[in-house]
Formats: sequence, C-alpha cells, structure tokens
Amino acid sequence: MEKRMTWLDWNDAAFEEARTRQVPVLLFVKAAWCRWCRELERSILAAPEIQQELQQHFVAILVDKDRRPDIESRYSLGGWPTLAWLDEKGELLGADNFLDKRELLERLQEVATGYAQGPEALRSQLARGKPQMQGAPAPPPSKAALGVPVVDLSLEIVERVTESVLQTADPIYGGWGKQHKFPHPEAIDFALIRWTQTGNQELLDLVRRTLRKMQAGEIHDSVEGGFYRYATRADWSVPNTEKMLDSNVQRIFIYLEGTQALGDEEFRATAEHGLEWLQSRLLDPEVGAFRGSQDADPEYAHMNLKARQARGAPPCDPTIFTNWNAMAVSTLLKASAVLGDPKWQAQALQTLDFLMEEMWDEKTGMSHYFDGKPHLAGLLGDQAYTLRALVDAAQFAGENRYLAQAEQLAGLTIENLRADNAGFYDKAYDPYAHGGLRRRNRSILENSVMAEALLRLALLTGERDYEDNAREALASFTGTYRSNGHYVAGYARAVDLLFHQPVVVTVVGASHAPATKALMQAALQPYIASRIVRCIDPQRDKELLERSALPANANGPHAYVERGRESYADTQDPRALPGLMMRT
Repeated sequence: MEKRMTWLDWNDAAFEEARTRQVPVLLFVKAAWCRWCRELERSILAAPEIQQELQQHFVAILVDKDRRPDIESRYSLGGWPTLAWLDEKGELLGADNFLDKRELLERLQEVATGYAQGPEALRSQLARGKPQMQGAPAPPPSKAALGVPVVDLSLEIVERVTESVLQTADPIYGGWGKQHKFPHPEAIDFALIRWTQTGNQELLDLVRRTLRKMQAGEIHDSVEGGFYRYATRADWSVPNTEKMLDSNVQRIFIYLEGTQALGDEEFRATAEHGLEWLQSRLLDPEVGAFRGSQDADPEYAHMNLKARQARGAPPCDPTIFTNWNAMAVSTLLKASAVLGDPKWQAQALQTLDFLMEEMWDEKTGMSHYFDGKPHLAGLLGDQAYTLRALVDAAQFAGENRYLAQAEQLAGLTIENLRADNAGFYDKAYDPYAHGGLRRRNRSILENSVMAEALLRLALLTGERDYEDNAREALASFTGTYRSNGHYVAGYARAVDLLFHQPVVVTVVGASHAPATKALMQAALQPYIASRIVRCIDPQRDKELLERSALPANANGPHAYVERGRESYADTQDPRALPGLMMRT
C-alpha cells in the first residue's frame, strides 16, 4: 500500500524543502467547522492520484484559518477552502477555492509544469487562465493605506456611514446582503447609538426589523439557542449550520442592547437562550474559557429537542481563541448588568483571568490560541479585543486590577505594533518571515476596536496619550473608509466616541460596600450610548482618586456624573442616578 503524503506546517523546514527540490508550494487554508473543507480534504485531496501528484511535484502545507489569521488574511481567496499556489519563497502565484477531483488534478499538473518553466510565467498564466485567480502582484499601496490621512477626522464620517447603513440595509427583512445574509452586529450597535443621538425613526426601525426578523428566521436556533453562522437567503432562511463563538457573542450582545434600550422581552429571551447554549455547549469547564465553534449538521438543525438528544450534538472544535473569548467576556459582562444575573459576571471574570494567566506574556503580549499551551503571540486582534475586555471588566466589576492590566497591554501594543505613519499593524515585524508574512497589514476593523478601547481607557485613567494614539489610528483611515460602506460601522462608532463625549459616572466608595455596588449597578443598567463607569476606592485607588480630583466622602459612597469638562450632579441615591445620567 502506497504511503500517504504528510501535510506540513507553515515553517522554515517546509520552505527549505521547496527550495531544495525546486518545487512549488500548495497552501491549503481550511476552517475546522467548514464542511466543504472536510469534503475536499477527505474525498479529493486524499485520492491516490492527487496524493501521487502532490508527493512528486509539491510541498504541501496545511493551516487552519482561525488558528492562523495572519496567513488567512494574506492568502485566502475570500472563502474556504482556499488552495493557494506559492513559490519557494512563499509569494503568491495564484489561488482557487473548491475544486473537484478532475479540476484539481488538472490544476496540479498545470502548476507543476508551469513552475518548472519559471514562476513569473506561471503567475501570468494563472492570472489569465481564470477570472478568480489571484496571481497578479498587488498594486502599490496608496498614501491612505500607508497611514497618511487624506481628509481630517470629523463628524462627517459618522454621518456618511449612517447614510450607508440605512441605504444598503434590507428594507423588508433587515440586515445587509441579498444572497449571503449576515446581521453585522457592529452596524446594528452603531444604528442604535445614532438613533439615541438623532431620534431618526429609520434607524430605530432598522434595528427592530433586523433583530425581530433574525430571531424569527432559520438562522436562529430556536430549539437550543444561539445562531448559525449565516443564511443563504434574504429572509434569514437556509443557513449554514455551524455555530461560531465570535458571531454568537456579538449577536447576543445586540439582543442585550435591544433589551436594554427598547425593553423588548422577546429580545431578552433570545439573549438568555443564546447565553445558555453558549454555557452548555462551548464552555470548557476545565479551563473556564470557551471553545471556538460547533460543527455544522443540517439534519440536526431541523430536529426537535427530543430527536437531538437521541442523536447527540455535533462536535465542537476545542481550540480556545483569545480574541473570541475576549468578545465573550464583554458580552457576559453586559449580560450581568442587563439581566441582573451575577453568574454571567462571574463567568466573564473567570474567562478573562484565564486569558491573562495563560495567554499573556509581558514581552510579546497576548497569544492567539490555546490547545494545551499558547501559540502565536502578538497579533493585533488579540491585543485589541483583550484590551476592550479588560476595560469592560474594570467598569462592570469595579475592580481596577483589570485597569492596571489594560494599561500594561496598551503600552506594549503601542510599542510593538504602532505604525510609523499612525495606526497599528496586524503583527510584529519579522525579518525571517516567508512570503506575504514579511508584509504587515493594517485592518480598519482591528484598528477601530483598538482605538475605541484606548479612548475608553483614556477616560477611565485620565491619561491623554491613549487618546492621542487612538486619534492618530482613526485619522489614518479617513481616505479609505468610504469604500467599505456599512462594513466600517465599527470605525464610525469609534470616531463618534471621539467627538461625542460620553457620560462618565465615577462612584467613589469602598469597592465591596453594598452601597457602592448599588450605585455601580444603577449606573450600568440603563441604555446610554458610550457611557463610562468607574469605581474608585479611596483606600485602594489613592493615585486614581488624586488624578480624578474628586473628594473621598466620609459619609458613604457618592456617584459623580460628568461629560467632557463639565460636572452635572452627584448623588448617593441609586434610584436617582439613571435620571441624572440621561439628563446630561
């Protein structure tokens, strides 16, 4: 029996073999939850004739797109699976998505023959051969892409993105898109913020329509809770039935916001059902953090609860991803405040503590994934979402140990990833990297998350340098954001925070005193866009208290309400605090 080919990891040894043998590299980018990836891997790539061709004429590298987002962002062909054809240095020659056995065999023979004649000729050949091939060299980056602002930061950005969010939304079923229907939670969150600022009924209608249609659609698992990754029809039907940690916690978050802002009990039930699914299916109880995904199973998705219990649930990918778990932390903290259930805050802090104990390194920052040990340190997405989670924990839990960790993480990220022309690179510079990994990218989404977290950190600590770094990062995308439409709602939200000073509530009092906790809960419970809440214990946080210039009252905890450089009120009455906050 012929020995099967061994897939290699992305490493120096694999590219050294390609150089030694003078053969091209096949990079297979897959997702653990993707059924088309599994079909390609098990039924096509495992075929004897395919295996023989790969063994003789290629070095074959396999990566998981969620474990290696740095590779995925540089080589993926807009979907998975991706088959990327590389030269011995790791530079892209061309790429395909799913190919059947005949197509793949023809492509393997074409690439092997063409590479022997010269990589540049093959690159041109692949670029001409099919419209979807991505073989041509990338155009030189624009000044805006390099971080040079083309226009000034202004509220015009917020207004333009608001228009785009409204104009591109589905007027019947909500959400965005006609074929592949994704809810885009960041756009819903932004629309809700803008509604509170403008009173625009269209924005409120869009939020309600999207949340109601989505929870009534097949994309929502009404049996066990949670949401499938996306729907293939405009009415939220015929979904791809994998469930992802990141998309679920983001959607649960907007249902919590819908509950908080609109008082809709159906939104509350959807959020609670999703949280229970999250806890029962994705939580790894041994470490206190969440697994990455649950596999697709269309038959299981159409069963009732009794039939599901008899069949058994689809398996979960056990990988723990830092950025997705940090998103979960922020959602669980929100859930505790909105639903009034302390178990969600306890789970959030357990997960966050796991991240800071197992995934944090004081020299390299947060690592990306955990499979018994941490891997791939220093990616911007992990730093940004963890920073946001730490800031949220300081606000919701009133524990400033998280604030100290946030400052440490922020400082390290600015030191390691800040671009010379402002903004943040997606990874640290590595002179020994292969191919596309020698180049560093700047993601508007990850820069926006980082900028918003820095702005909130500045308001919590009084350190203006964080705001300066955030402002520079946002300014570096002013020339390019328009081309992304509603996809940059998160960017517009961060810009909005820069110009619309949030309500800041500072509770001064012993952190574990019931009266202090009551004021904190009252400050967090109502929906107020972009509010900042901090707790300063006069005994524990003397430096922070001095920086705030607020008094340490001897007669018990006080809550102080401010916006910008103006103070509005102070109170000891939790019942009065929400009204004072809304009055500003």
